[in-house]
Amino acid sequence: MSTAPNMKRRMVVMLACVGTLFFLVFGYGVFKNIMIAKFLAGFSNQVQTVATISAATSPWQPQLNSVGSVAAVNGAQLSAEIPGIVDSIHFESGADVPEGALLVTLRANSDPAVLAQLQAAAALAKITYDRDVKQFEAKAVAQAQVDTDRANLAAAQAQVQGQQALIAEKSIRAPFAGRLGIRQVNPGQYLTAGTPIVTLEQLNPVYMDFYLPQQSLAQVGTGQDVQVAVDAYPEQVFAGKISAIDPVVDTGSRNVHVRATLQNDKLQMLPGMFATITVSVGTPQDYITLPQTAIAYNPYGDTVFVVSHMTNAAGKDQLVANEVFVTTGDTRGDQVAVTSGIKPGDVIVTAGQLKLRNGSLVSINNSVQPPNDPNANPPNE
Repeated sequence: MSTAPNMKRRMVVMLACVGTLFFLVFGYGVFKNIMIAKFLAGFSNQVQTVATISAATSPWQPQLNSVGSVAAVNGAQLSAEIPGIVDSIHFESGADVPEGALLVTLRANSDPAVLAQLQAAAALAKITYDRDVKQFEAKAVAQAQVDTDRANLAAAQAQVQGQQALIAEKSIRAPFAGRLGIRQVNPGQYLTAGTPIVTLEQLNPVYMDFYLPQQSLAQVGTGQDVQVAVDAYPEQVFAGKISAIDPVVDTGSRNVHVRATLQNDKLQMLPGMFATITVSVGTPQDYITLPQTAIAYNPYGDTVFVVSHMTNAAGKDQLVANEVFVTTGDTRGDQVAVTSGIKPGDVIVTAGQLKLRNGSLVSINNSVQPPNDPNANPPNE
């Protein structure tokens, strides 16, 4: 008899539990969304402090940017052509030397004596030839004898020249004017042919080798101006001109090798230095420029916040920020060119955009501004 009431009570408890669970799952979510909406509504009515800049046009030189390395116009690792023992060294490491300067002499051994012997044989051949020519004129010897004497004289003179060349190879000289590196040999050391002795680099002018994508070929040519910056002198820009463009495009990277020539009067740039290169292309144009921090890059388009005046219901003037789509162009340093979407004189938010939405009330504090240098050179950290 009591089974039916118990079943009813269980059903009531079960339904109550299900209802409570349903409220906790769905009701709490609705409640949370309502509270968040109220919070955001209250937050949107707050006045947000931002930094701004007045949009203005400035001359903009289209540029191509790349990185490259400094190379010497002439550079070589000097070595001996023949084996021998270092007899004397005639230079100091790091010295500047003229073309033809004697750097290292290898031990001569018996080479001078052999040369003297050959010179004596050549002198005798010359005497014999001259005597037989006079005898031939007197018809005392045959033409064949004169021809033989002439050949013997030429052979003797050639042997002298060969020995002189062998002796000259034992004197290593600078093939061009430049700066020597660090000495790698010592007196008394035996050198095999090709053993490195010292490096020699011609440092003025220097080459700057870099690469540009093949799409840029129509914009560059020999004689075009380039600006070069190196980490060693961050405050200085070196000027040069394009001197050569490789006629072959690399099939792997689709880049073309470009070489510029720069004057290096103070010998500041050294071969192997890393450098950033800027190539000026086209004619300067006027663009609106903004700090890159002012642009919000989104998948649906790039935007900025424009600040304007608004009169509220109480007749009080307020500043309001509205999001505007813009079209951006090239960048230079900390700046970006804006080709459409805003006009000169518009007040653009440069800092504090993350807390803004369309129609947010703002106040302006420009005591701190983001970087806006067209020639920014970040420190090498």
